[in-house]
Amino acid sequence: MTRGNTLAVALISGGLDSMVSAARAREDGHRLLALSIDYNQRHQIELAAARRIAAMLGAERHVVLPLDLSAFGGSALTADIAVPKDGVGDGIPVTYVPARNTIFLSLALGWAEAAGARDLYIGVNALDYSGYPDCRPEFIAAFEDMAEVATKAGVQGERFRVRAPLQHMTKADIVREAARLGLDAGMSWSCYDPAPGGVHCGQCDSCRLRAKGFAEAGLPDPTVYAI
Repeated sequence: MTRGNTLAVALISGGLDSMVSAARAREDGHRLLALSIDYNQRHQIELAAARRIAAMLGAERHVVLPLDLSAFGGSALTADIAVPKDGVGDGIPVTYVPARNTIFLSLALGWAEAAGARDLYIGVNALDYSGYPDCRPEFIAAFEDMAEVATKAGVQGERFRVRAPLQHMTKADIVREAARLGLDAGMSWSCYDPAPGGVHCGQCDSCRLRAKGFAEAGLPDPTVYAI
């Protein structure tokens, strides 16, 4: 990966998708500012993965910002609600965190404007995913339009770009992209409800999608699943 001259803010959750997205920012020639949000999610183990990933990618700064969304609740990731383990359904699941990507991108936008960055990278995907509305292309386009009128830089003609390089990839495509970029997928964490011993549960939507991606890509899955 080459080091460029322009800064980009990459949201790094610790998951496979955000790792690949941030690596694409580096491949695109950006210097990297990494942003992770500690929103008091039940899967805190992902923040340790985010720190490893940011260090591995050579981020110039990695901010882990505390923002306790459990004060609002409304999600199995932020409230005392069971994480579904019966497979990926058609509707929006209870693991959806209200407005999460809107909140996270807004924070990334604030840092980007302060730091002089104009590119924001986020690992959203609209093919093999859980059906969250804030992972869809129309959301990304709308956020770009909002940033243009909501920031000093935007109204002065410096347009921000929300880069979602995985937007139209299947999970298998993302696994292959990780391999192409030379990433160790085992550094990432996907599980919504870690099993005892700090391993992936193997049954939540995120685990199922992760396992499906490696299987369909025909590549070894380094993940340890409880089931």
